[in-house]
Amino acid sequence: MKYSSFVAADGSATWGIVDDGTAYDLGPTGKNLATTLRAAVEQGIFGTVTADQYQEAPSRPETDIEFLPAITDPGKIICIGVNYKAHQEESGKTGQTAPTVFTRFADTQMGHLAPAVMPRSTTKFDYEGEMALVIGKEAWHVAEEDAWDYIAGYGAYNDFSVRDWQKAASQWIPGKNFPGTGGFGPYLVPAEDLGSTDALTLETRVNGETRQKASVADLYFTIPQLISYVTGFTRLSPGDVIVTGTPGGVGLFWGEGGLLSAGDVVEVEITGLGTLRNTVELEQ
Repeated sequence: MKYSSFVAADGSATWGIVDDGTAYDLGPTGKNLATTLRAAVEQGIFGTVTADQYQEAPSRPETDIEFLPAITDPGKIICIGVNYKAHQEESGKTGQTAPTVFTRFADTQMGHLAPAVMPRSTTKFDYEGEMALVIGKEAWHVAEEDAWDYIAGYGAYNDFSVRDWQKAASQWIPGKNFPGTGGFGPYLVPAEDLGSTDALTLETRVNGETRQKASVADLYFTIPQLISYVTGFTRLSPGDVIVTGTPGGVGLFWGEGGLLSAGDVVEVEITGLGTLRNTVELEQ
């Protein structure tokens, strides 16, 4: 089942299920099962809605809705850097003994088909296709063997990066938190619907050209290791997001013309999670 956050017919934010090209409104302007998709996760509704329930809700064609970030209001977004071996090798950051962790602010996110905003202060705007997971219950000091039980669902993410701001100092936060640079969606798929993440393939395309392609099984620090590590230093709540890392092939190391320009169309496709598409626009 594919869940999404989107703009309701009256212009307010809502959420629901997208099935066979139709978006069903389960939020405040529709069936009103919960106020947001994050609230649906908190209340245990996410992943439990039946066809009989959602097919009674107000609906519109998927092509008519404006997508919002899959989780619009996460309390925390924890991002993992250089977490595929190929990306470690291209960036010269091999031999890690602990995950590289940074934060992204919720108000930097945008949805599927929204512009990716290239700041006027940079000439080094880059893509990073990733898989994100959403926490389903309170998580603190989680053991690796228990980690899968804490995942509500998964979605595609594009951690657009402003490389000159990122590289200006040892801390990456400035280069990862410009407005309109955290693409998340179009869908959030329940973990139990997706099966083993090792079977998933992540592919990033720029103007139709494949730039990144890897199996999620190639993560250097596994999903259980990430959840255990992150919850070792911060308590996670339902709706919090962990963005698990990007494969090799980012624009910075792609070669001449690898970085992004206004008008470029960037797609992140992950098996079973759909295709996240954003077009680069120069900051106004």
